[in-house]
Amino acid sequence: MAHALRLAERGLYTTQPNPRVGCVIARDDEVVGTGFHQRAGEPHAEVYALREAGERASGATAYVTLEPCAHHGRTPPCADALVAAGVSRVVIAAEDPFPQVDGRGIGKLRAAGITVESGLMREAARALNCGFFSRIERGRPFVRVKLAMSLDGRTALASGESKWITGAAARADVQRWRARSSAILTGSGTVLGDDPQLTVRLPDDAAFMPPLRVVLDRRLRTPAGSHVLDGSAPTLLLHGAAASCKDDRFARVERLALATPDDALDLRAVLAHLAGRGCNEVQVEAGPTLCGALFAAGLVDELLLYVAPLLLGDAARPLLQLPTLGEMALRWQLRVVDQRMLGADWRLQLRPA
Repeated sequence: MAHALRLAERGLYTTQPNPRVGCVIARDDEVVGTGFHQRAGEPHAEVYALREAGERASGATAYVTLEPCAHHGRTPPCADALVAAGVSRVVIAAEDPFPQVDGRGIGKLRAAGITVESGLMREAARALNCGFFSRIERGRPFVRVKLAMSLDGRTALASGESKWITGAAARADVQRWRARSSAILTGSGTVLGDDPQLTVRLPDDAAFMPPLRVVLDRRLRTPAGSHVLDGSAPTLLLHGAAASCKDDRFARVERLALATPDDALDLRAVLAHLAGRGCNEVQVEAGPTLCGALFAAGLVDELLLYVAPLLLGDAARPLLQLPTLGEMALRWQLRVVDQRMLGADWRLQLRPA
């Protein structure tokens, strides 16, 4: 199963909106077939593994990181393929909550007399597909907030200048996190202040699906000439229902009006809309106002925090804008999932406790 999970990771940048899935077929101690899902619309992991195994799949055990599908989508059901190949046992890491599968794959296999076991390395399999499980089970993507700060908790000078707080290794690492995301979310304040590209920049031989750039711009303040309007990547601009634009600066992007309760875009409605578009993981790269609002609303699943060994002073801009706490018991508690050095910088991966 660990081998199957490593195979699944090879689809980290390319399978969305589908989950990342790996499969290993073994007879006794010999691996006879391996495969992983490479891209939506193409064969699933089990199909590749069965092709490699050929007749040796008969009587073998298939280790799959996610319950085999049981429905006709863009590809035939994998449960049927495993039955037709004559495997005798299927070991599944995690059950698939997708309504058209959700136990039906396991049911098909058992009905055909195949022994099915589930739960082996379930936590690791779910972690690999945190966005897929979040979208299906909670109706919203997995939200990861990326921030870079100095040792004194500042993200930019008072003037707004922030390039560069971290070094080259940390900035390259951000590109890999972008590549695994379905969407990169920012606010109009960041667009006005930094004019970010919000695109993935990886080595030329790296395969990935360009994430959707999402800009929250309630009043349509994004100026003509901004990188996010250049058409170089799929872009969605969400604005308030009352906002209007009489020029053609938004001609190369998609625009959608959302309700604005309390004079702000409804963040839960934003995430629900992105889930409806098949977005699994959303990476937020924004300023302290939007990031703080997501934290305050309980919508942040993970904080990716890059810390540089430098000081910017108390006049510099803060990490997050959060409500004032009246007592220490109300503090936002985080737990460290991972920590590592990237050049001279630290990267902390944190989740709400």
